[in-house]
Amino acid sequence: MITDAIRDEKVLKFKVDYNDVRPQFRALESETDEQKLNAAENRQALLHPARMRQIAHYILNNFRRKTHRLQVGGQGFNAMFAVSSIEAAKAYYEALHALQKEPEYATKPLTIATIFSFAANEEQGSVGEISDESFDLSAMQSSAKEFLSAAIADYNAHFKTNFSVDSNGFQNYYRDLAKRVIAKEVDLLIVVGMFLTGFDAPTLNTLFVDKNLRYHGLIQAYSRTNRIYNATKTFGNIVTFRDLEQATIDAITLFGDKNTRNVVLEKSYKEYMQGFTDLVSGEARRGFMDVVSELAQRFPEPDALVLEKDKRDFVKLFGEYLRIEHVLQNYDEFASLKALQTIDPSDAQALAAFQAEHHVSDEDLVALQAMRMPSARMLQDYRSTYNDIRDWLRREKSAEETASSTLDWDDVVFEVDLLRSQEINLDYILELIFEQNKKNKSKEELIEEVRRLLRASLGNRAKESLIVDFINQTNLDEIGDKATIIDAFFTFAQGEQAREAAELIRAEGLNEEAAQRYIAVSLKREYASENGTDLNATLPKMSPLNPQYKIKKQRVFQKISAFVEKFKGVGGQM
Repeated sequence: MITDAIRDEKVLKFKVDYNDVRPQFRALESETDEQKLNAAENRQALLHPARMRQIAHYILNNFRRKTHRLQVGGQGFNAMFAVSSIEAAKAYYEALHALQKEPEYATKPLTIATIFSFAANEEQGSVGEISDESFDLSAMQSSAKEFLSAAIADYNAHFKTNFSVDSNGFQNYYRDLAKRVIAKEVDLLIVVGMFLTGFDAPTLNTLFVDKNLRYHGLIQAYSRTNRIYNATKTFGNIVTFRDLEQATIDAITLFGDKNTRNVVLEKSYKEYMQGFTDLVSGEARRGFMDVVSELAQRFPEPDALVLEKDKRDFVKLFGEYLRIEHVLQNYDEFASLKALQTIDPSDAQALAAFQAEHHVSDEDLVALQAMRMPSARMLQDYRSTYNDIRDWLRREKSAEETASSTLDWDDVVFEVDLLRSQEINLDYILELIFEQNKKNKSKEELIEEVRRLLRASLGNRAKESLIVDFINQTNLDEIGDKATIIDAFFTFAQGEQAREAAELIRAEGLNEEAAQRYIAVSLKREYASENGTDLNATLPKMSPLNPQYKIKKQRVFQKISAFVEKFKGVGGQM
């Protein structure tokens, strides 16, 4: 039973968005009568190009947020899109590919694939089973087979493979596609019935649905998303473009009791914002707005914390903020709230555009504007202080201080995975430098802003001095575009890397060849290791029995570790 599996923490809950922001199609999307839905005119209406384009836009606009791809390096998850028929699969496949040629999507296009084997329709069995699809394509209509051949050809061109629609070729395509979905090489997989049952990929966290799922089939399809993976994946993310709310409740109730809904489904946006009591555990959980309010009241200047108790209290409170915000990022309402923070409240035109894009009424806009959110700069300060305290506790606090501490830090958990899930990458920071310099900011102002951003970044804070040196030693006015500033930084950084490596080797009297080899390997794997004999080989000749040997080895290791943190990811040859 899914309820038992969730209680035993073997699988995750589901969060379901019932996306109905297409007013002209709302009545049809809310229809539940199978006979009416299968009427030719309604089937055709659901395939209306305007409707499909709106949904395709939504998927492309929200894909990276839903799958947590906004974090550094593009990590995160991938998604499936369950549609009602081969005709729908073809229409969506073509609509998504066409949109990705437009400038706003062309820079980071998704890798999209599809698979099906027969013309499945809306009809399902009495408990809503999703019919099995075979590998026999002989009964498929020629137009469907032509489309599938074209989609597989796209796949072959992208992955340098050679699959086809003949029996063996199609089975091999299925197997290869499954492997690439699991490996996150395919971002979005459009399916009719295949892969909705029996396929497990922990890397999948989102299912988009334009298909009238019911009962057992609904639970099976949803369950493609709720396999446990890591701390970033907190639930299976479902986005339905039809009104499946009652169908979801009916399916969940069929497999449990009156409390099953509370076990299987995530809480609503309103509950996370305002707080709730978990009906299963009885635990009271306060809302996001209460946490934001306490942060503002208790820690208006987080970088000024001195007392250990204040540091501990801040870490616990900001950790609570990160956990709730991490969940809320998956809610479209929260995305709208965050988007509003970037708009000048006096700009009527920008506000009107925001309302149109996010389908926000005048009344809802007033309510959103009344919510007090921390500014982007304050969030940077919170993250910077959070990282500073983590470093202080882990590295800088001496054994004597720990021994004399009257506070227990054992119950404090640093939400490192959640910080990484919101990490900004180096290219973004460099592009920001370019943009801010164009605004004629002084180097002092620019450096101050960049320092704040870097200290809030878990992955780039070690590069602070490197980036500041780049700003000070570069004529930014001569750089014409964002691509050029990125190239200029990496050229500068690689020169500094070679210079500092040579200086480190000289200052410590290291074996040059062995030290260069060890540093190069450490840069490649992005961390220095004390395991093995590679580190020992870098040291000058000295007996391991010499009391200074251990001190020397530890000092060299710490220096190389800091060097690797500073220069990892900048490339170049040692």
